[in-house]
Amino acid sequence: MFAKSLITATVLALAAGAAFAEGPTCQAQSAEKKLAGAAKNSFLKKCEKDAAAVCEANAAEKKLAGAAKNSFTKKCVKDAVGMAEAKKPA
Repeated sequence: MFAKSLITATVLALAAGAAFAEGPTCQAQSAEKKLAGAAKNSFLKKCEKDAAAVCEANAAEKKLAGAAKNSFTKKCVKDAVGMAEAKKPA
């Protein structure tokens, strides 16, 4: 039962990335705007908060609950913010 839930959560998380990844990531937007220091931190914080709200709404729309909702939301926000981009070496 747990494995089935985990597989479902993983599949839904992948769909979340595609759903929110239509626009540029927060990291990409901050680079495009040439933000640095406190301005960049403020922008990224607000962008992450906005992304979380959209991802939560998407999870509710899909009627997800528990671990599936948490996994979906976490992956969705991570993709929206561009966390993978932030960790790439320059």
